[in-house]
Amino acid sequence: MDITAFLRDNNLASPLFVLSTIFLLLLIFKQAKLVSSKSIKNLPPGPSKLPIVGNLHQVGESPHVSFAKLAQKFGPLISLRFGKQIVVVASSPEAAMGILKTQDRLLSSRIVPTAFQQASLIPHSLIWSECNQTWKSLRTLCRAELFSAKALEAHSRLRQEKLGNLLDFLRRKQGQVIDVEDVVFTTLFNTLSSIMFGKDLLDFKDEQGTQDELKESLRTIIEYGGRVKDLGSFFPMLERFDLHGIRKGTMKEFNKVFAYWEDIIEERRVQVNSSMWSSEQAQSFLDRMLENGFSNNQINQMVMELFIAGTNTTTSTVMWSMTELVRHKEVMSKIEEEMKKEVNSDQITNSQLSKLTYLQACIKENFRLHPSVPLLLPHMAAETCEVMNYSIPKNAKIFVNVWAMGRDPKLWNDPLSFNPERFIDSKMDFKGQDFELLPFGSGRRICPGLPSGIKSVEFLLASLVREFNWALPKGEDPSMLDMNDKFGIALKRKIPLKLIFKQKQENIDA
Repeated sequence: MDITAFLRDNNLASPLFVLSTIFLLLLIFKQAKLVSSKSIKNLPPGPSKLPIVGNLHQVGESPHVSFAKLAQKFGPLISLRFGKQIVVVASSPEAAMGILKTQDRLLSSRIVPTAFQQASLIPHSLIWSECNQTWKSLRTLCRAELFSAKALEAHSRLRQEKLGNLLDFLRRKQGQVIDVEDVVFTTLFNTLSSIMFGKDLLDFKDEQGTQDELKESLRTIIEYGGRVKDLGSFFPMLERFDLHGIRKGTMKEFNKVFAYWEDIIEERRVQVNSSMWSSEQAQSFLDRMLENGFSNNQINQMVMELFIAGTNTTTSTVMWSMTELVRHKEVMSKIEEEMKKEVNSDQITNSQLSKLTYLQACIKENFRLHPSVPLLLPHMAAETCEVMNYSIPKNAKIFVNVWAMGRDPKLWNDPLSFNPERFIDSKMDFKGQDFELLPFGSGRRICPGLPSGIKSVEFLLASLVREFNWALPKGEDPSMLDMNDKFGIALKRKIPLKLIFKQKQENIDA
């Protein structure tokens, strides 16, 4: 990408903008010279940099792909400069281990994306706050109430109920074209909203159309959060101006979403604060937060983060898994045979899921090719330290390109092929100890919702494979399915997956 295209794509090419900011750019240039990456000794290698913009013009709308190409040329640990921001990208297991394990203590701070820099909410963040006592307390609460084996078992009936609602909906819509992402998202969102608030917030029918507004607000927040090009984050002098309107736009959508559950919070707060309340009456995670004295801002931030992290990444994983199964009928057939052997009840149980080793291999293979967060969430260096004998300067922004590692021919045989057999009889797992496969990260910042997310993926895929035959609309050729992705908070399909579901004959006869 040349510099002209960079300016055009970021709406920065108008004469008015150039005239109004030329003085600021001169000041930035003067400061950039003072903090030039050349003055920092022993940085990881990387491409040459332009004045002011650094390497911004070399990273497109798919940064995971751009970074992977640069790594092929400059090595597994590279450095770039985006404006004044030093950026370090790891693209090998060794480099990832150096960041997420060896130097985990010094490299586990966060750089907060502009969209989520909301002063009233950040102090209560589970994802973006520093690894302090508040953060530890939040993770402990979430682990106990949401992600522990005990919590997962307690929520199993509710998960089955929401899954049953999805299956019933698809049975009624047999032969019709279904936007798979939409119905999977609705299922996951309602599962989580029932755990959070004790009620569904979405409906498959939505005859009034009001829920489209909630979905649209959530999609807009996610879009803002996944913005790659944001000059304010690269030039601190410009940050206060919110040139792209990201902070303002996100807060507007936050307030719309918060309004959907503010009455629920107030109603439950009255009950929890009453003299008649006892902990045994708690029906939801909201009740537990209220018992712990959470303010509305604390509740809003926690719930919003759990919704964004718990629905979008899991939806992405299910979408890409289903895409690969549609493209590879022989893989689908093997899952079906395995399920006929291992599942002998009306509903799939946890114990039966654990026996579906080929399905689990398919999920691992999907994580390898299509990690839902291809660069993980960005880390920041709290102090200067060394990784692979290179210096990582204080305040550097750090990415781990798990997408590139999953497609590295030095790590995987025939890496672009979807081949679940590579994980059969393999002890490699995705829980943060095998650095070739890190869809959930590793170290103290590993995704706390890993157990819940995996359980949702397994149940959804197993149930949909068991219950229905899947087909593309208009008899389209599965081998011609568009596989391009769209970068964001979660890696989505550029063209949504649409399928026709038809109930299998043996399920109709049962």
